[in-house]
Order: sequence, then C-alpha cells, then structure tokens
Amino acid sequence: MKNKVINMFGSKLVPNKGVKYSELLEQFMTPFANEFIDTEYTEEIFEFAINAWNMANINAIMPKENIEEAMDSITKEGENISLLKKMIAHKTKKYKAFTHFIVDFELKEVEAGKDPILSIVTQEEDAYLANMMDSLENESTSDDFEENYINRTAITLRPQQPFLDWYSNLNPEEDFDEDFKETKTYLIDDSINEPEKWLKKKFDKFFMMELGEWHTNKKEWPQKRNYKMFTLWFRVEISENIYDLEKNPILKSE
Repeated sequence: MKNKVINMFGSKLVPNKGVKYSELLEQFMTPFANEFIDTEYTEEIFEFAINAWNMANINAIMPKENIEEAMDSITKEGENISLLKKMIAHKTKKYKAFTHFIVDFELKEVEAGKDPILSIVTQEEDAYLANMMDSLENESTSDDFEENYINRTAITLRPQQPFLDWYSNLNPEEDFDEDFKETKTYLIDDSINEPEKWLKKKFDKFFMMELGEWHTNKKEWPQKRNYKMFTLWFRVEISENIYDLEKNPILKSE
C-alpha cells in the first residue's frame, strides 16, 4: 500500500495550502511507505522522516569533520540507520533545492470525521545551524541540576468516565473499578517548552498506549480520535519538577 505513511488516518492527508514544505514532506516520505508498516505511532514516522530531511541538509553544507558531531545531536538511539541513509540519499538526489530545515509539524483535526491537515514549521539554514551549535555548546551536565533532580517532565493520565464507559461496553461482565484507580505516568524530555502545547500535537500516541493497555483489538478502539476527546477521556496532570530520592539506579526496559 504505497500511501500508507500519509494514509495512517484512513485517507490521504490534506496538505496545508500555501505551505509548500508540507507537500514536499508527504512526497518525500511516500517511496518509503512500506518501510514503516510495523511502526505503530504516526508521529514517530514523521519524526524519522524529518530527521532524514534535516540530516541531508546538514550533509550538503557542513564540513565533513563536523558532520558526525552534528548527526549525533539529532539521531535517536535505536534508529534504523540503514533506512535513514537511504532517505538521506533520496532527499539529496530529489529535493536538493529545498534547503529549509523542518523544526516542527502538526497533524491538526479541524473537524470531526474529516482528514487532518498537515502543517510544517521550517527554519532557514543559518538560523537552524546557529540554534543547533548553541544547543551543543550549552548541553546540560549533572552539575547543572539540583540534587536528585531528574531532567524529565512527567505527564500523568487518569482515565475518566468516557474511557470507563467504552471499556465497560466491551467487557460488560468484568469488574474493573479498582483497576481504573491506577494511573500511568510518562516521562518526556524536560527541554520541551510548553508541554501542554506539545501534548496537543502528540496526544494520540498517549491515547493509543492507554487503549492498548486495556484492549488490544484496534478495530474496537475509537477511530476518529482528537484532542478534545483525549481531554474528555483522561484527566491530564503535568509536573516539571521530578526528583529521585533513591540511591539505586533506575532500570529501564527496552
């Protein structure tokens, strides 16, 4: 299915008219649609493609001795390097003339039942590189933080009545009231400014994780999810002050 990447919501995304880079990004991603069949979250697909786009721009303008350091600053651990290189080569060959860097994107629901609009925020070369180099020079170390401080922001989701009603309809004989008193807390990078605004763009990944925890049949999930529904189904609590009082190291499963 060639258009899977830009068809994650069931029909083709509508590019934001007047924003050429939204159209370019869709076109750039399309030849690699089958590579993302097993990628569960739409946001991760776009983030990967944007990384490839920006790395191709870096390759074109930076001295070779600086490229590796720059790549490390925007490459995430565990990424598919082989696919990344293929997409970088594709961007260099087909989209070399488009030199703006992509710094943000949003899939915005404008009307229930309608296709989301893809919008893109870009920066010119000089501004992007200046920001990137400034970030490298000012990278935080443990000496910059208070004792026991963890450089994460916590997002806690508490299921509300619509979520309980949905699950109850699927499992009418199950007693689950006590289970729903438990909440989940997700940690995100504390460098994210305005986490509430960030969550409005990324909410569906959290929505899907919560749904999948309780019911694995995706066909029975609510299909037209939007941020308004998310805030009705979950009470969101955000804390930007996280401290670890234990001496034992934190264990994280991969």
